[in-house]
Formats: sequence, C-alpha cells, structure tokens
Amino acid sequence: MIYVAHTAHWQFLGLLSGCLAWLFIMTTTGINEWRLWYVDDVSIITSGIAWVGIWRACFYSHVLPETENCQSINISDSFIPTEIQMAQVLMMLAVIFGLLGNITAALAMRMAYFSVEDHRYMRMSFVLAGALCLVTAVFSLVPLLWNMASVLNNSTIDFPPEFNLPVAPVRQSVGAAIIMGILASTLMLVSGAIFLCYKYSMQSLEQTTDPLNGPWTVTTLPKKSELRNGDSYGMDNLGFHSEEIS
Repeated sequence: MIYVAHTAHWQFLGLLSGCLAWLFIMTTTGINEWRLWYVDDVSIITSGIAWVGIWRACFYSHVLPETENCQSINISDSFIPTEIQMAQVLMMLAVIFGLLGNITAALAMRMAYFSVEDHRYMRMSFVLAGALCLVTAVFSLVPLLWNMASVLNNSTIDFPPEFNLPVAPVRQSVGAAIIMGILASTLMLVSGAIFLCYKYSMQSLEQTTDPLNGPWTVTTLPKKSELRNGDSYGMDNLGFHSEEIS
C-alpha cells in the first residue's frame, strides 16, 4: 500500500474552500437582497427600501395587513428582465454542479488520505472535481455580474400593480446577495484550480516513504525458481545442529 496523503494537502484546503463556496452560492440563490430599491413614496413602503431578488420582491410596510410583504417572481412572468430569468436557471445549475464537484473531490480525498489500493482513478477524480467547480463558478458569475451591471445602469422592472412597487426607484444599489455570490464564485474558482493542479506520479513498490520514520524499502523474497546456484532459504543450518549435539 502506497502512502500518498502528503500529496493532497492543498487539495484538502481546496475541498474546504469548495464546500464553503457552495454554501455561499446556495445562500445567494435563496435570499432576496440582490437589488436594493430606494423609493421616495413611503405611504405604502414605509421603510423606504424594497428588496428585489430572483425569486421574490419584498418590502416592509406598517399600512398593509402584513409587516413583510413579498410577491413571488416566476420564470414565466412576462415583466421580469432576461437577467433575472437567466439567474433563476443558472444559479440552480450552479448549486447542482457545485454539489457534484464537492462529492467528487471528497471521493478523491478518500483515495488519497485512506490509502486506497487502486489509485488509477484518483487523478481523474481530482480533474473532474476541478472541472465541475470551474463550471459552477461560471454558472454563478454570469448572472451575478449581469444583474450587478443592471443595478449600476439603474435599469428598472415594470412590476404589476399587485406588487405595490414603483415603476422606477429613486436609486438602487447592489445587494448583499450579489457581493456574497461573487465571493463564493471566487472561492469556487480557487478550489477548482487547486484540484486541477494535483500531481501524482506512481511510486515504485521497492522504494516509498513512511509518514513517521522517513524512507523505507519493501523487500520481497525471490521465488524458488528465481534462486541462483541452487541457493535455498528457510532450511536448517546443519552446522548449528552439529554444535548443539556436541
């Protein structure tokens, strides 16, 4: 059994980074703070701020029956812009691909840290995990940057009357979800690059390294057919017996 755990310490950090990034991406997908709309009419939106996400639009009001009022946004709604529709699809794909990437990386780490006999698929597993992480990062970065550009350009959304939102805000700013998502995508990119950088060269069974005592050599006794000049192993020493009898 060949000890290769020392070759995957960076990949262990990459797995931690990938798991953290995946949690952030999943949180970014679910929360509403993608866009912050600031309104001047506080007769209904008493807080003066509305949160527009990719699934819901919410605001606080002391006039309406419910303090927190949220309206769902569906991909089939005709009033939502293309960047929100794409965000709904790509962010869900990012969650799925990120989960698959972390699972694949965990299986590769198991091969490295628990000294699995068959290491043929270890390098392939790290490459696959790295590719999945990079795809995840791209899937999340595209809608995040697209929506951030829309916010910076002060693009509006023509919400229907039941949303109780103005046609255009006084101003809008980038929400915490986009910032968190960009951070998560960066971590996922780093994680994928670490997995792709893994290098492992098969060591010969004759010379390997013990993790505690340094280099050691595995010696295998030759087969009987490989002995030269009729040498034998494991036979009694006749001289020793003659000395013992005398």
